[in-house]
Amino acid sequence: MKVVDLQNRMAGYIEAFSRDGFLVLPNFFDETVIDSLQADIDAVKHERPSDVVIDNLENGERTVLGLMQPEAVWRDRMKINDLYLTRPQTRDLALAPDLVPILWALLGHVPALCNSLYLEKGSDQGAHVDSLYMTPRTQGHLIATWVALEDAQEDAGPLEYFPGSHKIEQMRFSDGTYHEIANETQLWQEYMASRVAEAGLEKRIFKARKGDVFVWHAHLLHGGAPIKDNTQTRKSCVFHYYSESDLRASGQNLIPKSGAYWMDRAPQPLPQAVALQLPFSEAAYLKRYPDVAAAVQDGSVPSGRVHFEQYGHKEGRLPC
Repeated sequence: MKVVDLQNRMAGYIEAFSRDGFLVLPNFFDETVIDSLQADIDAVKHERPSDVVIDNLENGERTVLGLMQPEAVWRDRMKINDLYLTRPQTRDLALAPDLVPILWALLGHVPALCNSLYLEKGSDQGAHVDSLYMTPRTQGHLIATWVALEDAQEDAGPLEYFPGSHKIEQMRFSDGTYHEIANETQLWQEYMASRVAEAGLEKRIFKARKGDVFVWHAHLLHGGAPIKDNTQTRKSCVFHYYSESDLRASGQNLIPKSGAYWMDRAPQPLPQAVALQLPFSEAAYLKRYPDVAAAVQDGSVPSGRVHFEQYGHKEGRLPC
């Protein structure tokens, strides 16, 4: 593609994203790429590793694949967290060379992949904005993508969103921040509902096709439509990206890839009762948690096992 054509295309993307709060990239990923990724994710589900954290949407509990019964892995509606940390193919999709320049242009900063979610079925999640839960250090330094791994069926709970809702001024909670306070969620919902009504915004459904990419602003109001047919799947991957500058300011470990970065970090913390069910590995624990390794090296704690038994399991750290 000629340089001028590329510049014009990017300018169009930026204009649409600024106006609507989202951008659709139809048929962005080839079917063979999607099929290869899906095969890799299926392999993870068969392997059931103990370092892959999941949120079970059936019962609201967090655990790891390694503690789930094989049939539950394939039956239960869940989010598989952060496969990008251990599966190169997931990172390859999130930071595809053709996607990174678009993310960079829309975010206005160098993107740094900070989490991933794989969903087999619809999330059935109410309307929300991502900055409520993943509040960036600097407002506006967060962007997200949703990749369709199959055609989205209407009864499977497709992605729904409110174009233009990213322009709504975000509500500050009682602590002065934009990060959700649980007992004030109802107040936030009422605030957003009134602002949506005032602006005359209408909800839309994303009729995704396999390989489509939906990029959205951190303040775009969106969610998962109700699931009408529980037998239908809605396979997808979601990725979030902070700016490189925000993550460096908070001292995160960043690994370069495709002109962007991915954040190398520990998995999501586990409930204490779940962490205690897993076998302990000294080598794996020290490798996963450099702060503990440093403490062992300087003699602050005698071993990783002692740290886990005294502190780590209470902090939700993985023992292996």
